[in-house]
Amino acid sequence: MNLLFICSKNQWRSPTAEQVWRKHPGVYARSAGTSPKARHPVSEADLAWADVVFAMEEKHKSRLLAEHRAVIGSKPIHVLDIPDEYKYMDPELVEQLRTSVGGILGVV
Repeated sequence: MNLLFICSKNQWRSPTAEQVWRKHPGVYARSAGTSPKARHPVSEADLAWADVVFAMEEKHKSRLLAEHRAVIGSKPIHVLDIPDEYKYMDPELVEQLRTSVGGILGVV
């Protein structure tokens, strides 16, 4: 399963999610940002690759749909409601990502 994690600048939240979930068996993970100044700006290739997209906030989902609706199609986009108040690999962020994404995917 290909999981794509999205935040604004691809600096802390989405790279943390990528790191946490890439270790899970049967899961491939990438991360990207919606900002043109992101470390890795989300591309149509990223969205085409993904089976499931996880956005950290509603604004990320809205921007993806506004800019890439044709590529996204009916692909699921889940909003995790994780605010931009964590640093990379913050233990609380890691736990939120494990719990929320795991619950959506039905895996531990």
